[in-house]
Amino acid sequence: MSTDFFEELKQRGLVHQTTDEAALTKQLNEESVKLYIGFDPTADSLHIGHLLPILMLRRFQQNGHVPIALVGGGTGMIGDPSFKDQERQLNTLDTVLEWSQSIKSQLSRFIDFDDQENPAIIANNYEWLGELKLIDFLRDTGKNFTINYMMSKESVKRRIETGISYTEFAYQLLQAYDFLNLYDNHGCLLQLGGSDQWGNITSGIELLRREREVQGFGLTMPLITKADGTKFGKTEGNAVWLDAKKTTPYEFYQFWINTDDRDAVKFLKYFTFLSLEEIAAIEAEFNAAPESRAAQKALAKEVTTLVHGAEAYEQAVRISASLFSGNIKELNAEEIEQGFKGVPSHQVTTDDSLNIVEVLTTAKIEPSKRQAREDVQNGAIYINGERVQDLTYEIQASDRIGGKYVVIRRGKKKYFLLTF
Repeated sequence: MSTDFFEELKQRGLVHQTTDEAALTKQLNEESVKLYIGFDPTADSLHIGHLLPILMLRRFQQNGHVPIALVGGGTGMIGDPSFKDQERQLNTLDTVLEWSQSIKSQLSRFIDFDDQENPAIIANNYEWLGELKLIDFLRDTGKNFTINYMMSKESVKRRIETGISYTEFAYQLLQAYDFLNLYDNHGCLLQLGGSDQWGNITSGIELLRREREVQGFGLTMPLITKADGTKFGKTEGNAVWLDAKKTTPYEFYQFWINTDDRDAVKFLKYFTFLSLEEIAAIEAEFNAAPESRAAQKALAKEVTTLVHGAEAYEQAVRISASLFSGNIKELNAEEIEQGFKGVPSHQVTTDDSLNIVEVLTTAKIEPSKRQAREDVQNGAIYINGERVQDLTYEIQASDRIGGKYVVIRRGKKKYFLLTF
């Protein structure tokens, strides 16, 4: 274990708050500590809002500690009120358990459950919360917390005016019970979370102190904000998922390569395992020539490779380069699917050659044949990246990329996909 580990976390900007920093630092420097982060299954995939805590588990494991990834199959049935404006929609047990399994599979890509020295642990709190008896829970756990104490939590105070149900009000007790259970079964002494989890974490530490007379610790990471004021983790209003089926590696790469200049170096410290010295060198290069986008390129490479693998990263770069240069024919069918996901498409049901003007109107790319002819003659139409100005041009089977796709561009940015 590195005695500089905690200091490096601070230098990376990953430490927002801690309970008893001196004692925690001593504990981390002197022994292997078991720590946990909870992930409630609110969808069938984790997204990049979860990436910082996931990578924190990985950082701790790399430094000799034992990470516990807690899937919230039980708490996911309730919903955490922390910094939410309204109640979460409650999902069925079957749905939550299915999502829990998906999340468990994703977590195994980032932390090592088979490490010889300090294997990570996976747990699901439905195993103990699902069997709790209400009377026992109120007597054994609820007795430790006053209403005043629970009301003082920021996550609760923010919701008092708009309304909070007893269900969500009691969430902090369930999370505290998780900490107690993980201490009893695994010797867990440290809970990590985003800064919005501070109230829940300190409730768990209080329960450990009262019920087991041990000192637990809490550490929170900063909530990520973007320099332009937009929400981190969203692109065009949609979440950026860790599941390649929901967010393609190309879309994932594009999210990172388009990082604001003001955020790029900060995100390198947050989301990569490059050393601080390596990041400083990239920062110097970036500051000397911002147009080189050295920080964004390094960020996109590191994070895309980490989440999707080197091959997917290289493919994303290839798609980006081909689209920028217009050399669309260099792509294969899978890369076309990634690069043009979401663009309007038209299913072609014939194997005959297709006249360009007929295609443009049939696929509703152009409103009329007159407009289609005008755009072709004016050089506004491109087939697979190549300009077509001949009104008699026929789209042949040989134009189909991978035998499946023809990409039509109208003007500078409007793309359409013919599928066969």
